Amino acid sequence: MNASVQLFLDEVWSLISGIYEKESKRIREIKEVSRLQAGIKDYLGVAWSTRKAGDGYGVISIDLDRPFDWTDSSYRLNAGPYICDITDDLITGEWLPALRTRLAEAMSAGTYGPRFFDYRFEIVLEMEREEGLRTFTEVLIDEDKLAAQKQDLEGFIQSKVLRDLPVRPKELDEFFFARHLLNSDLFEQREAQLEPLIGRLEEKHRSNPDRLLGWVSQYTSAFREWAEERFLVRYFERTGNFGQDWKRKDAADELVVNADELDFFVYAALKVGRREPELRARYLEFAVQLGSEKAAGYIKNGSGRFLHRFEGTAIQAAANDVTETIDIRLHAEEEAAYREALTYITGLLSEGFPKEYKLNLRSPSKDKHYLPLNKLAKSQLHRFFAGALRYPGLHPLIAGYAKAAMEEFAWYKDVDPGEKSVMPGTYAVLGLGLVSTEYFPVLRRYMEIVDTEHQSAQDGYAEAFIEAHGLTPDRMPVLVAILLGGSDSAKPVKSFVINTPDLADTLLSELESRKDYERETVLYRIFGTRAKLAQSARKETTPMKEKLERLLAWYP
Repeated sequence: MNASVQLFLDEVWSLISGIYEKESKRIREIKEVSRLQAGIKDYLGVAWSTRKAGDGYGVISIDLDRPFDWTDSSYRLNAGPYICDITDDLITGEWLPALRTRLAEAMSAGTYGPRFFDYRFEIVLEMEREEGLRTFTEVLIDEDKLAAQKQDLEGFIQSKVLRDLPVRPKELDEFFFARHLLNSDLFEQREAQLEPLIGRLEEKHRSNPDRLLGWVSQYTSAFREWAEERFLVRYFERTGNFGQDWKRKDAADELVVNADELDFFVYAALKVGRREPELRARYLEFAVQLGSEKAAGYIKNGSGRFLHRFEGTAIQAAANDVTETIDIRLHAEEEAAYREALTYITGLLSEGFPKEYKLNLRSPSKDKHYLPLNKLAKSQLHRFFAGALRYPGLHPLIAGYAKAAMEEFAWYKDVDPGEKSVMPGTYAVLGLGLVSTEYFPVLRRYMEIVDTEHQSAQDGYAEAFIEAHGLTPDRMPVLVAILLGGSDSAKPVKSFVINTPDLADTLLSELESRKDYERETVLYRIFGTRAKLAQSARKETTPMKEKLERLLAWYP
C-alpha cells in the first residue's frame, strides 16, 4: 500500500476505533430495543478540508452519523503532509478498499457487539480539490444480517400486524417498521405491496386514537424521508431557510424519470397528505413538473371515483377525494341552495367520499351564521350547517347527512388538528339537537360515540340545550347522555339545577342502571363536588332530602 495512504488510513482508523469502543459500551447498555433494528450504526463520513488550517495541511473531520446542515458534531484531527499525496486514484484504488475491509472484518467478527452495525453501512469520503469538492461513496451489505432482518420482518408482520386484536405492535417497533416499508432492500416500492400493511395497522388502531395518530405520524415521516432524501434530491435542490423550499435543478430536464418511481412518489404524496395536506399539494405539483399525468389528474379532478364537478340550479360544486375537499358556491342564500348542497354532499358520503373532508363555502351573503356554542371553530363548514339549520324544511336532510357522516375516532379537516377538531357530523347534530326534539335520538347516538378523550367542543352543549329546551323530567335521558359525552375537563353545568322531586326522580331513574364511573361523572357535572351535594341534601326537607341522599350514596 502507498505510504501516504497507509498514514491517512491509520490516523482515521485510530480515531474511529477509539470512538467505536466507547459507543459500543453505550449501545450494550440500551435496554429498550426493537426486534426490527438489525443494528444502530449505518454511516461513516470522512472529510478533508483546508478551510480550517490545522497544522498547515487542513483538517480531517469524521462523522459517525449522518450530519444535519444546522449542526456540527464532527470529530476532528489535523492532517499531515501525507494528505497532499492522496490522489483520487489512490482513494478509489487503495484507501477506500482498505477501510472497507477493516469495517467488514469488524462487522463480521462482531467486534463491537451484535447490535452495533446495521446490515447496510455507507462510507462517504469528501476531499477538497482545486476544482471543487470530490465525493466518494461505498456501501457495505452484510448479507447474513439482511437475511435475518427479512426473516424478522416476516415474523413481525404475521405475529403483530396481521393477527387480530388485542395483539398490537410496540410503538418502538412501529417506528422501524414504517421506515423499513420505504426501504427497497426489504420491500418492493409499490403501492400494492405497502398499502395493505399500512391500512391493516390503521384498522387495528382505529379504536385507540393515540396509537392511530402515532402510526400515521410514523409512516408520514417515513414517506417524507423517502420523498426528500431519495427521490426529490435527484431532480430538485433545496433552497430557502433551512432548505425547506425546493428548486428544479438546471440539469433535471436531461434526466429520465422512472415511471414506476414517479408513480410511487405520487403515492407518497397522498400518504403524507393525511397529516400534512400542504405538503401533499407541493409534492403533487413537483410530480406534475416531472411529467406525472396522474398527479395532474389528482390535482384537477381527484381520483376519478367521484363526480368532480356538479352544476345545479342553485349551486355550483366540486369534490376532490385526493385533497379531501368539497367546494360549494351558493347562487343565493336560500333554502333551495342549501337543499341542493346537502343532497350533493350526503350523496358523496354515501358513495364513500372521505368523511374527514374540508368544506370551502362561497355565498353572496355577507351574513355569517354560527351555532351558540363558543367552543366550536367558526369554520366554513360550521357556517354552512348553521345556515342550513335556519330552514326547518331542511332538518330531515341534515339528519340524513349526520347519520351518514358520524364516525367514531374521525375528524373533520375544517381546522388544523387540535382542540377545535371535531367528529364528522358535529355541526349538524349539535344544531339539530337545539332546534327540535325530533332529533334527540341522533343527538344521543352522537354523545355515545364521540371521543371524550380527544374532543371537548361538546363540553358546553348542556347549557345551550337547557336554554333551548328547558330542564324538565322528559329531557333528563338526553341530558344525561350529553353530560356523559363531555370530556374529562368538562366543568359543572350552572343551569342544571335539581330542585323538584320530579327532576330528582327522573335523575335517579336514569342513573339506576349506569356504571359507577358514569354516575360519578353525571353527579359532578350537576352538583360539583360531593361536599356540595351533601350540603344541598342537608338544606332540603323530605321528600327532596331523601332523594338527594340517595344520589349522594352513589358519589364516592
